[in-house]
Amino acid sequence: MLVQASGCLLNEVNGLKNEEGKREFPFEIETKTGFWQKEMMNLKGLVKYAHGDGYTELREVERTNPAPHEVVIAVKAAGVCGSDLHIYHDEMKTPLELPVVIGHEFSGEIIEAGAEVDGFNIGDRVTAVPNIWTCAKCRYCRSGYINLCSTRRVLGYSSNGAFAEQCTVPAHCLFELPANVDFLAGALTEPLACCTNGVIEQTGISAGDFVVITGPGAIGLLTLQLAKAEGGIVAICGVSGDEKRLQLAKELGADYTIRADKVDAIETIKEFTDGYGADVVLECSGAAAGASLGLNIVRKRGKYTQMGLFGQPIKIDFELIAYKELQVTGFVSQKRSSWERALKLMEHGKISTKPLISHQLPLDDWKRAFEMFEQRAGVKLTLIP
Repeated sequence: MLVQASGCLLNEVNGLKNEEGKREFPFEIETKTGFWQKEMMNLKGLVKYAHGDGYTELREVERTNPAPHEVVIAVKAAGVCGSDLHIYHDEMKTPLELPVVIGHEFSGEIIEAGAEVDGFNIGDRVTAVPNIWTCAKCRYCRSGYINLCSTRRVLGYSSNGAFAEQCTVPAHCLFELPANVDFLAGALTEPLACCTNGVIEQTGISAGDFVVITGPGAIGLLTLQLAKAEGGIVAICGVSGDEKRLQLAKELGADYTIRADKVDAIETIKEFTDGYGADVVLECSGAAAGASLGLNIVRKRGKYTQMGLFGQPIKIDFELIAYKELQVTGFVSQKRSSWERALKLMEHGKISTKPLISHQLPLDDWKRAFEMFEQRAGVKLTLIP
């Protein structure tokens, strides 16, 4: 039985489950290239197969045929995200449906399309929103905040994701890449859309605002470019080991770069701001030290946004929010409007994602990529299936 919701069929997302719990399509499916039956094809994918720290390995996974509203994408590049590491260590608050192929930042080429797919064709260069299903009924869905739907299903969490040779997604999740955005740059559309949500749609920066970013990783460097595009004067803070990242921040337009382990960052920012502090702090490190610095560096009645994820509870002086009368917010994932804005910024050259890509590794080297991420080696790591 098929259940219609939010423009797609529930069992079209991953198929039906047989008695052994395996997903399959026990019926004939028409696609734009003819009829497929439930024949499967083995693919290579990075699978989180059980709860707990680790329990992740490269496996052969079944390739399900596309349902009428789905496409199959040959993955060309997939970015390693901090949340992928949180999934690996079993630290994510977003529910997982295991076993699952992880990975949600990617770009690729459509190689198969279901018979009812409209507006996209085989050969199109695309990326995809990872929120593959939402209820369409709750107050969040009805107001456009699909990222907050309590029952949303997410690529790489509850449906097989992009750390694989191929990925199957509903067509309504697709965005075509602009002609001037290649597959590598396009693989970073998802993190850029997240940052667009956090910086532009959640925080709001006015031209002339003094903005401090803590953490010069990929999220921090995308956030930097968005803050500059909004007219902010931007200082970005790092620590030992961030030298190359801070140099890249300069090249991407940072007005100031600060080594917070070498100088008193709070006093330095006060010197730049007539003793007041930052108008806006965007905390991108996902570290307790970065959050503490941010709350101390922001001015009274300023704005503080938590961009990075900690992966665990932290200890922080929460009273500063009251004493400074701060506007504090955070964000999770992104809305469709975030994607539309992100792609426009890329198309018109306002944001550059490709300079952030420091390493391209084959999918077989996923473990090395994860280790490099945790060691803060490079900036943005990508896996190439």
